[in-house]
Amino acid sequence: MEQKIRIKDIARLAGVSAGTVDRVLHNRGNVSPAARRAVEAVFEQVDYRPNIHLSGISLRRRYKIVAAIPEFSQGEYWECIRRGIGRAVEVYESLRIDCRFVFYDQFDLYSCREAFGRIAALSPDGVIIGPTFRDETVGLAARLDELGIPYVYVDSVIDGTSPLTAFAADPHTCGYLTGKLIDSITPPDAEFVLFQAVRVGRASANTTILRKQGLMDYLTEHGLANNLHRVPFSVMHPERNDELIGDFFERHPCVKGAVVLSSRSSVIAAYMDKHRIEGVKLVGVDLTENNCREIRRGYIDFVLGQRPEQQGYLAVKAMIHHLLYGDSAKACNVMPLDIVTRENLDLYSEFSEVAYSDAK
Repeated sequence: MEQKIRIKDIARLAGVSAGTVDRVLHNRGNVSPAARRAVEAVFEQVDYRPNIHLSGISLRRRYKIVAAIPEFSQGEYWECIRRGIGRAVEVYESLRIDCRFVFYDQFDLYSCREAFGRIAALSPDGVIIGPTFRDETVGLAARLDELGIPYVYVDSVIDGTSPLTAFAADPHTCGYLTGKLIDSITPPDAEFVLFQAVRVGRASANTTILRKQGLMDYLTEHGLANNLHRVPFSVMHPERNDELIGDFFERHPCVKGAVVLSSRSSVIAAYMDKHRIEGVKLVGVDLTENNCREIRRGYIDFVLGQRPEQQGYLAVKAMIHHLLYGDSAKACNVMPLDIVTRENLDLYSEFSEVAYSDAK
């Protein structure tokens, strides 16, 4: 039988006294932030879960966290964030965390507005927000600030608000990098097309706006801005894409590169497959199951991954540390961008167990 780890073992690994470990376990105070972080790091390293953070405070109450994120289908980007949130709730199960989800349609501004309007009535102790539409998020943030409810962003950061912290890739860098990638795999005289998802309410997603600026900055710096075309496409009604995209590629034979700045590159890949469009490179964002399938089939050349499961996990962890100990956090934790292609796709584990470590 595996030997049970003892408090003095944790103390030795963390480089602190056994008394310090005991004070962290029972939230008795008089522990420096550095010592607390060292002890908690060992807790996670040795999977010390039966009594992790067990304290009088945690026994007396239940913490309600509301996660307001877009709805999803199996294998999509937001399912990964949902999975990371669920994993964190499991790890901190002794704290009696009640996590509730409020979902909205990320392609419908009015759906987001209605969902965000219901959150305050749930009386949460903390809120995790996956922001899509800027104005709606600003309104929700103002209401939470008024009520003194902390909130954490995943996927995107909204300027002019005051979250506890955020976990997101830098969208400008993401857009800039997509430009560099598509430029690197197309001929010098190539033209490009940016496919933009149609949304109800005529408002673009916050991340898409910032990624688009990064893409345009790259193209402008390299004298390629005039080579870019913009074409709408439908995620919700892909049958409309024959009408929306039409004979674009026939009319623009110099277009050799396509970019999708959302997680729906697979929709364009499927369209190109259906219409037997060849010789056009495609770069997208997010390691969804559909995107991974199209990478393997050779219809998507590069995808930028931004570790959504880790975002969800770390968001819950930061919220718990704030609620229990009043810990502050870095204003924004910038997630790495993974450049994934067919040759290294199998090295990534977005859809299996991931390493839930702190973003440094």
